[in-house]
Amino acid sequence: MKYQTSQFKNGLKVEMDNTPYNMVYFQFVKPGKGTAFTRTKLKNMLTGAVIERTFRTGETIQAADVETVEMEFLYLEGEDYHFMNMDTYDQISIPKSTIEEESKFLIEGSKVEILYYKSRPVNIDLPNFVEAEITICDPGIKGNTANGGSKPATISSGATVQVPLFIEQGEWIKVDTRTKEYVSRVKK
Repeated sequence: MKYQTSQFKNGLKVEMDNTPYNMVYFQFVKPGKGTAFTRTKLKNMLTGAVIERTFRTGETIQAADVETVEMEFLYLEGEDYHFMNMDTYDQISIPKSTIEEESKFLIEGSKVEILYYKSRPVNIDLPNFVEAEITICDPGIKGNTANGGSKPATISSGATVQVPLFIEQGEWIKVDTRTKEYVSRVKK
């Protein structure tokens, strides 16, 4: 299957030069003079490198032969993350270097989409939001309000997130994995 430039959207999986890419950004440009084009940023699903590529209107690009399988994150052992398919109970491990950026929001027991390219796991898609416990955080001070600023806090997965001043260690929060930002408190 081929995609036309009019079908481009964020998250589109495409293939160029026998390499799978994830479209992380696209912009349609209509200059005052000349023909329209689409500017894109493509993330290499094998290496994580981001490239910029411009396509003329009407140009096509091959869809990547990528399969997704829902799995549950089990644990981290050394430099490998272990996942289990909840339907077949098959377990796989993915090296930390493959999912460096995404691993910051992996919490044991969370469900993720594993992306396979040519029967090989190459990347993961996190859920849009994760709930995590604050493990390291400066204590709140009396008088801190909801709109009074922010402070860094480390969540149970090891990621550092900016949170409002009233959030304290041990509380649970909801984090947007796409923007890596605090969303809300969670009652546990």
